Amino acid sequence: MRVLRLRLPGKDPVGAPVQVRQVRTRGNGAQVSTDPKVKAEAEVKAEAKETGLPPSSTSTLTSPLVVAASPHVRSQASVSRIMWVVAIALLPALGGSVYFFGLKSLLLVAISVASSMLFDALTQRAFGRKPTPFDGSAAVTGLLLAYNLPPGVPLWMPVVGAAFATVVVKQFFGGLGHNFINPALAARAFLMVSWPTHMTTMWLKPFGTAPLSGIDAVSGATPLAFVRRAAELVPQGMDLNELLRQANSLAELKRLFLGNIGGCLGETSALLLLIGALFLIIIRVVDWRIPVAYIGTVIVLALVLPNNPMTYSFHVLSGGIILGAFFMATDYVTSPVTGKGRIIFGIGCGLITMLIRLYGGYPEGCSYSILLMNVATPLIDRLTRPRLFGAVKKTKAAK
Repeated sequence: MRVLRLRLPGKDPVGAPVQVRQVRTRGNGAQVSTDPKVKAEAEVKAEAKETGLPPSSTSTLTSPLVVAASPHVRSQASVSRIMWVVAIALLPALGGSVYFFGLKSLLLVAISVASSMLFDALTQRAFGRKPTPFDGSAAVTGLLLAYNLPPGVPLWMPVVGAAFATVVVKQFFGGLGHNFINPALAARAFLMVSWPTHMTTMWLKPFGTAPLSGIDAVSGATPLAFVRRAAELVPQGMDLNELLRQANSLAELKRLFLGNIGGCLGETSALLLLIGALFLIIIRVVDWRIPVAYIGTVIVLALVLPNNPMTYSFHVLSGGIILGAFFMATDYVTSPVTGKGRIIFGIGCGLITMLIRLYGGYPEGCSYSILLMNVATPLIDRLTRPRLFGAVKKTKAAK
């Protein structure tokens, strides 16, 4: 005797979305009954009586087989838990920004996070949805937006950016899980085209004696901006080859790695970002494929592309590649779901970043590369989806 439990489409008498039926087979017939626990226990006792074994020995014979729609494997991780874990992983970089650029960094982050949570809740209420300002997604968006701002911007800029990220990019398209591009990066692009002077000139000198560019003879430019404008320094009597040698020196790379350099609020310290990224990879919140493919492509192209005066180490450690590769390109909503697709996504990010840096109009291409690959994500998922189990590959008919 065996008991087969089936979950069928439709509503049961109490209104559940599926109805449960048990099919009891015995000998040459089958009997259909409802699903009371008392009957299941009676089946166990009857089985034990027939076989002469105690009920505990026959319980395996009556274990129900549940037939239901996918997913069949569920994780204990929730969206809220993952979002807050990502926020915790970003805290070391926040500490570094406060150390290098002062308490204004902390104020900008607080305004950006609070604005994102407020606009997110207000928009959800306006659309008749249940407000979820504390699910962590708005907080992470606010953190990443602040990390992409120069530390000298006015305090109203993160408010405007948070409104664009949460209202326009996120809630206008259906809320969490429905946005097709990264909200924080979209807000950064919006602020860049709306107030380019604020976004490209309001840098703050880091704590200590280090200049913005990392080169003692050059002031008023971040490392990437210096590379873009290095040729302009020649008419001023400076030796271009000597400047490039200093930019590629071990002392400059050390400043880039530690974060004692000019740049956006949360992207200057590769060390502190890597600490958080390693934590996310160990607990499997972040898949290694996208950041490895992204950074690997940057290294390869830095070695082979012409007209590149900088080393691959300079390209990896400068700008927002570490922040983008580990914390923004790996966004669950806007990145591919297949392993092969994630590698393609990372390669595309690295390729576009290097093309913009070396041949484009901006010194940095990280943000735009991720946004462009976000748009390509549905196509990548379609091309890399695994073959159905048992499906036969189509072949061209013989002529």
